Amino acid sequence: MSTASTATASDDRVRTRSAASTFFGMPAVGALIGAAVLVALFLAVAPAFRSVGNIGTILYSASTIGIMAVFVALLMIGGEFDLSTGVAVTTAGLTAAHSAWYFNLNVWVGVLISLLFALAIGAFNGWLLHVTKLPSFLVTLGTYFVFWGANLAMTRIVTGGVSSNSISDMEGFNSAHAVFASEFSIGSVNIKIPIIYWILLTVAVSYLLLRTKYGNWILAAGGDSAAARAVGVPVVATKIALFMGTGFAAWLLGMHTLFEYNTLQSGTGPGYEFIYIIAAVIGGCLLTGGYGSIVGASIGALIYGMAVLGISYAGWDVDWLRTFLGVMLIAAVLINNYVRKRADA
Repeated sequence: MSTASTATASDDRVRTRSAASTFFGMPAVGALIGAAVLVALFLAVAPAFRSVGNIGTILYSASTIGIMAVFVALLMIGGEFDLSTGVAVTTAGLTAAHSAWYFNLNVWVGVLISLLFALAIGAFNGWLLHVTKLPSFLVTLGTYFVFWGANLAMTRIVTGGVSSNSISDMEGFNSAHAVFASEFSIGSVNIKIPIIYWILLTVAVSYLLLRTKYGNWILAAGGDSAAARAVGVPVVATKIALFMGTGFAAWLLGMHTLFEYNTLQSGTGPGYEFIYIIAAVIGGCLLTGGYGSIVGASIGALIYGMAVLGISYAGWDVDWLRTFLGVMLIAAVLINNYVRKRADA
C-alpha cells in the first residue's frame, strides 16, 4: 500500500458514514419519526382519519401553522426568537381591513399597506434588537403587547366594536379572495390555497438555507455571531431580514384569514406564537441557534394539524391537545440534542 493510501486510511477526518448514520443525523429525523407514529396511531383509533377526503382538511390545518413555522424556524436557526408572530397575523389583517374600509380604498391598496407595515414591524424588531442588545424574546415580547393592545383599541376606534367591518362589497375583494383564499379539488380532496403557498415556501426557504450564501450567513450568525462578523458576515442585516421574513409570513396569513372569513376579531392571535415555535423545535431547531431544518418545521406543523383533527376524529377530549403539544416539545428537545450529538460525532 502506498504512503498516501496509508495516510488516507488512517486519517480520522476521512470517514464513510452509513445510510443509517446519515438518516439519524438529519435535523428533521425526530419530526419524521413523530409524524409516522402519529399517522399509525390515528389510523388505528380514528376511522374518519382514514378518509381520503379529510386529507385536505388536515393539510389546511397544518398550512396555517406551517407558513409561519417555516420563517420562525429560519429565524431560530439565525439565533433569535419572535414572540409577536401570533398578534402580528391579526395586525396585518386588521391593517388591510381598516385602511381599505375607513378610507374607502380599493382592497388591494389595503393589502399593500398591510404588507409594508408588516415588513416594517419585522425591520423594527431587528433594528431594536441591534440597538438595545437585549435578548430577542424581550424585544418581541414588548412588540407582542404593543400590537395586541393596538389591535383592540384601533378596532374600537374605527368600527366601534371588536371586529373589522365587512369589506366583501368593496372594489378588489373578489380578486384578492381568489389570490388569498381560493380553493380547488383534486378528486375528493379539497385543496385550499394556503396549502400551495406552504409547500412553495418550504421548498424556497429550504433552498435559501441549504444552497445559497445567505443560508450560510444565517447558519453562521446563529452559531456564533461574533465569529461570523469577524469573517465578514453582515450579521445585523441578516437578522433584520429574518425578522422581516416573519413579518411577511404574518402578512400572508393575515390576508388569508381576512379574505377567508371577510372580517377579523381583534383579540385573536395570542398563543399561536408558541405553536409556531413548537413546530420549529419539533422539526429539529435548537434553541441555541445555528442548527435546524425548514422541512422539519413543516413536518412539525403537519404533526400539529394531524393532532388537532386526529384527537377530534378519535372522539377524545380536545383539551388533551395542549398536553400533547407539551409532550411533543419535551420529546423533540431530547431527540434534537441526541441528533446533534450524532451529527457532531
